[in-house]
Amino acid sequence: MIDLVVNTKKRKELNEQFEKYGIKESDIEEKFIYSSGNGGQNVNKVATAVYLKHLSTGIKIKCSKGRTQGLNRFFARCLLVKKIDEQILGRMSERQQKIKKLRKQKSKCYKRYKKKDTCKKTSGYFVKNNVSYEHETIETSLRRT
Repeated sequence: MIDLVVNTKKRKELNEQFEKYGIKESDIEEKFIYSSGNGGQNVNKVATAVYLKHLSTGIKIKCSKGRTQGLNRFFARCLLVKKIDEQILGRMSERQQKIKKLRKQKSKCYKRYKKKDTCKKTSGYFVKNNVSYEHETIETSLRRT
């Protein structure tokens, strides 16, 4: 693997991921392009963003997360591994599982919100389950019970 500007532990983990999915450096087309955003003069002068294309799968990635080219090369390769993982595993990938879990939690909250019995007083009328009642009728019905 090429020399990236990260510590050996992270580089080793990335190499293991490459071996796991059978990704070779020769299968990756890499270009360096100008990035945009924060970074000041360095962004305008140096091509720090990285464009990767995995020739076997056709996956394209553009990464300009970091300010240096070395970090962006590492981040782009990590993104490539994640994309290939999603493509191979489909719905079972880690990212897809998190998304599914969040959707399920949000739907539960929404159902609870809809189910709640709301009772509001607005200008002499009570509104309960979108039905308006006059203040007097509710008071009299409460006294009877």
